[in-house]
Amino acid sequence: MAAGNVNPFNVSDSEEEAEHRQDGADTERSPSDEAQGHSLGPFSPPAYPEPTVLLSSNRTSPSVDGIPASGATVAGIGATETRVSVDAIAAQLLRDQYILTALELHTELLEAGRELPRLRDYFSNPGNFERQSGTPPASKEQGVGPGQLNRAGSISTLDSLDFARYSDDGNRESDERVAVLEFELRKAKETIQALRANLTQAAECEIHSQERKNYKSSPEIQEPIRSLEKRALNFLVNEYLLKNEYKLTSITFSDENDDQDFELWDDVGLNIPKPSDLLQLYRNSGSLPLHRDTVDVAVGVDPSDLPGNCCLQEPVQQTESIRQQEKVVQELEFQINLLNSEKQSLAEQIKKLQSDIQTLQRNVSSEPSSVINSAQCGKDRPCDKTPLDNGQYLDIRGVTETDDTPDCNTTKTSTSTTTSTDCTDGTTPTTQPHNKLKPKSPQVKGSVLFDQPNRKLSPAFHQALLSFCRMSADSRLGSEVSRIADSEQSVMLMLGRCLPHIVPNVLLAKREELIPLILCTACLHPEPKERDQLLHILFNLIKRPDDEQRQMILTGCVAFARHVGPTRVEAELLPQCWEQINHKYPERRLLVAEACGALAPYLPKEIRSSLVLSMLQQMLAEDKADMVREAVVKSLGVIMGYIDDPDKYSQGFELMRLSLGDPSERVVSATHQVFIPAFAAWCTELGNLQSQLMPSLLTNIEKLLKQGEYSLDEHKLHIYLSALQSLIPSLFAVLLQNAPFTSRAKLQGDVPPIEVTRFPRPASPLQDVATIVGSREQLAVLLQLYDHQLQHEGTTGWDSLLWVVNQFLPQIIEIVGRINVTSSTCVHEFSRFFWRFCRTLGKIFTNTKVKPQFQEILRLSEENVDATTGNGILTKATVPIYATGVLTCYNQEEDRKLLVGFLEDVMTTLSLSHAPLDSLKASFVELGANPAYHELLLTVLWYGVVHTSALVRCTAARMFELILRGMSEALIDKRVAPALITLCSGPEFSVRIATIPAFGTIMETVTQKELLERVKMQLASFLEDPQYQDQHSLHMEIIKTFGRVGPNAEPRFRDEFVLPHLHKLALCNNQQMVESKRIDIATQLFEAYSALSCCFISEELMVNHFLPGLKCLRTDMEQLSPEHEVILSSMIKECEIKLENKGIGEAQGSISIAASLVGEDAKTKFLSKMGQLTTSGAMLANVFQRKK
Repeated sequence: MAAGNVNPFNVSDSEEEAEHRQDGADTERSPSDEAQGHSLGPFSPPAYPEPTVLLSSNRTSPSVDGIPASGATVAGIGATETRVSVDAIAAQLLRDQYILTALELHTELLEAGRELPRLRDYFSNPGNFERQSGTPPASKEQGVGPGQLNRAGSISTLDSLDFARYSDDGNRESDERVAVLEFELRKAKETIQALRANLTQAAECEIHSQERKNYKSSPEIQEPIRSLEKRALNFLVNEYLLKNEYKLTSITFSDENDDQDFELWDDVGLNIPKPSDLLQLYRNSGSLPLHRDTVDVAVGVDPSDLPGNCCLQEPVQQTESIRQQEKVVQELEFQINLLNSEKQSLAEQIKKLQSDIQTLQRNVSSEPSSVINSAQCGKDRPCDKTPLDNGQYLDIRGVTETDDTPDCNTTKTSTSTTTSTDCTDGTTPTTQPHNKLKPKSPQVKGSVLFDQPNRKLSPAFHQALLSFCRMSADSRLGSEVSRIADSEQSVMLMLGRCLPHIVPNVLLAKREELIPLILCTACLHPEPKERDQLLHILFNLIKRPDDEQRQMILTGCVAFARHVGPTRVEAELLPQCWEQINHKYPERRLLVAEACGALAPYLPKEIRSSLVLSMLQQMLAEDKADMVREAVVKSLGVIMGYIDDPDKYSQGFELMRLSLGDPSERVVSATHQVFIPAFAAWCTELGNLQSQLMPSLLTNIEKLLKQGEYSLDEHKLHIYLSALQSLIPSLFAVLLQNAPFTSRAKLQGDVPPIEVTRFPRPASPLQDVATIVGSREQLAVLLQLYDHQLQHEGTTGWDSLLWVVNQFLPQIIEIVGRINVTSSTCVHEFSRFFWRFCRTLGKIFTNTKVKPQFQEILRLSEENVDATTGNGILTKATVPIYATGVLTCYNQEEDRKLLVGFLEDVMTTLSLSHAPLDSLKASFVELGANPAYHELLLTVLWYGVVHTSALVRCTAARMFELILRGMSEALIDKRVAPALITLCSGPEFSVRIATIPAFGTIMETVTQKELLERVKMQLASFLEDPQYQDQHSLHMEIIKTFGRVGPNAEPRFRDEFVLPHLHKLALCNNQQMVESKRIDIATQLFEAYSALSCCFISEELMVNHFLPGLKCLRTDMEQLSPEHEVILSSMIKECEIKLENKGIGEAQGSISIAASLVGEDAKTKFLSKMGQLTTSGAMLANVFQRKK
């Protein structure tokens, strides 16, 4: 094949087939062939001149079909017979568009070693396979089929595959490739079958006869299974599994033997008959004797013991079977003789090839030495001024290029080697790049000797003779193949040249397998340009790498960095990251973000705190993908763990604010898990945690409160408060590491283990105090000393703890008193902060340092909440945050008693002082969200139910509504309902009215029928008892409750109770004489009807209660609130339209039913009349004429 051409079908033939094709190609054609060729005439394809008709083929034989050469010559002179050349045939095939036939001809010529330039150039040109809309000129002239062969989608040429030319996600047509691929598959299968036949027979003779004798002489030693036997058994086992429906087992078995094709018996071995299935083999084995494999001549044998029931067979059948067996034996003996002769010939060829290899190695090792010796010593050049590849390869091209003399012997080789050595010793070698890469055995080159023939042939003749050995060394791949690397450095050079050509042709799903090869070459290659190219290939290896592929690439980058050092990492790896920082695929940008963090430990510290930090900051601010920004935040955390420039503190603080303000929850979570703990650790080393970082966050919170007195930015408050909460473990670690007892903390003796619930569960390992301190054992020692110090020795000289007690706590408690108590979000955030703060710093610290400061502020007395004194601390958020954040962090009996007592005192104090109940409500809402506190809250409320003051009982009644959602029905039935009924039995109407919202919530949330009936009876008594007829506030509360719970309550309760009573209340309100009361009731009714209008209401209820109630309400609104009257009119009109449409729909439904019945009747009559017609087709038209 010409240089640069590669067989596109990847078909290899055996030597016998090649020789057979060669002989066939060299044979002259018969006269009939010549006549046929002559009839074709000359042809002239467009790209080539007119081919001449040849008188003979490329090779001539002494005779043609038995005619002597001289006779053939005379015949040629007389008759001037001519033969058509192969080139002319190829031209005609291409002209007539017989592309596949031309391709077969091209392949046959290639295998015979007679390549035609015309066919080679045609099939190497991609333009010949492009889709064209018109007809080629050749086709137009001769009027043959459509244009040229459509080009295959993934093949640019048929002899040079370049899969990297097209994009990975290209969508090209592949239907045109079917014919070419079928031909390729056919040729490949033929070769595989031929090779498999040879291998199968060779496998039968693998074990030597001596080994077999050993096995036969020792029956206890089982002969090892051969490859052929293993594949046959695997096939039978898989066949058995499939036949018996063990499909999953068969799939697993096939996966474990992926080198075998279980669908084709020929894959086991050619020329081997397929035995019976496994079941039949088992049955046959059961009928054979166990111990009578052989029969002695002198011993009688029972015929029934012989295998196969021989005694039952007829003599004729025995004779036929014996003859067949003899034929089989003869055939097998013949095959054995052939194989033995082939084995002997192969052994001779192996010996000959080994001698040739020795001769070539000796020539290659001797010639360069003599050339270098004469060139260097003759011109006084230094011996080390040679290219990197010189002496690094075994170049087989030297066989045809070196002028070998016939009498070349070992003396010449040894002499030239000695001279070269002397010259090298006389000079001082310079340092080559990567001088560590030395050949392991440099003596091998000079020690390899070859047998020289005792012939006297000229070197030119030798070279011309060897030129008939076809070798392709002119192309890139041929030159690489012809040079065999014999040292590490030359291997690196070869890989650097070959990998850029290998990578594009590897499947995307398997490209990560190339990562070790690319990295190893990039590490050891001496050329910077080649290393840069290889690293570029590494980062562009996969278009959109998944998690596992990115991990492999990152692992390789870290290994590369460890091997080459920080300088080369900066110079070679970082530019690759910088190039892909704005790549269009987020997976590639994600790889860059992760690489910056993974390479941080191996970068120079100046680059780490400048270039890499700037890259990550840019990606955090500009990248639109959440997963990329998440990886950026994690890498920034790693950078913060290695940065040591104090001037970068302000930049780190801004990065923390930017990360916490990110709209993605993933990014914020990564900030709390990685960045903030790493940044806090750096601040601890700088001494800025207590002096700058935490005070800055507190200052920002205070600014928010000042700016947002009317509209607080709760999102920003959450950002700063959550950052403070993530800093609590680092703050506690600072307290332990700067305590007076730190120097005494030594791991000696038995240390009590840390309780599992001692600390809140950390968001990440970086927020675990044990991780920050160093180990769990060290933390246990420090905790023991910490508790002892607080309980017995005090805080004298403990500056870090004194800052927390005297500065941090008073400041944040003062901030708590300024937040809006009605903001449940703010209350919850600060409550969680104090809970984690107290749990982390411990129970002793909470009881001795935190609680006293809150109790000093929350002085529980009626005077402290009196409006005249101006002290309204009990109405601020301090109450719910202290109750839910401090008093709930420990759950022992004394802690629960303290919480119950505090809530009872607050409820009593606020009730008796007529103060707003917002702080108490916030406490109940926050605690009621946790079912563990329902019993405790009911205990507090029962205290209010039985209190002597009606104000306290009224407050308790209103608190029930806040905790009913989420409470179990059993608890409501046993404790809530009796408490509410007890309150309703009291003399005060205000207490009874306060229970109505709680009853409504029960109707909304409970499904137990008995409890619902009890509540319904209680509400009915409020509406129907004459003593409540003039209770304006009671009616207001009931209407408000109906509007709130009506849409969510049980439909039966809504239809039978809520809507009828709202109608009655609206009707009574028309007769109300007091205008203020009338407008109050009307407003509440409007809200209730607006909420209930979204519910499904039956036609009967709509007509009887809903519409009349709306009309009564409209009557009130016409006089009191005209703007509401317009809305009511539209609601009434909409309800009336719904009723009309429903009536029309029903009428249409009945009409459509009647019409369908009439239509069916008419169709039946029409068909019956048509069936009665017996006249001709002309009279059929009379049926459709109108009657006159």
